[in-house]
Amino acid sequence: MAPKKSAAGKVKVRRIGSPIRRDGSQRATLMGLGLKRANQVVELEDTPSIQGMIRKVHHLVEIVK
Repeated sequence: MAPKKSAAGKVKVRRIGSPIRRDGSQRATLMGLGLKRANQVVELEDTPSIQGMIRKVHHLVEIVK
């Protein structure tokens, strides 16, 4: 059995903005993060690719503690 990962390697993200009138790539990034609804919170692995996706749509999401 694989060992469980600690919460230190995770990041929680909440969608606070609307993808209406946004570029299609920003909509795709939100979907890639798993954010489909307003105020939805998802917990993701804290990897460089996820950090880049968050940076791309930083005006539409917030990091939840």
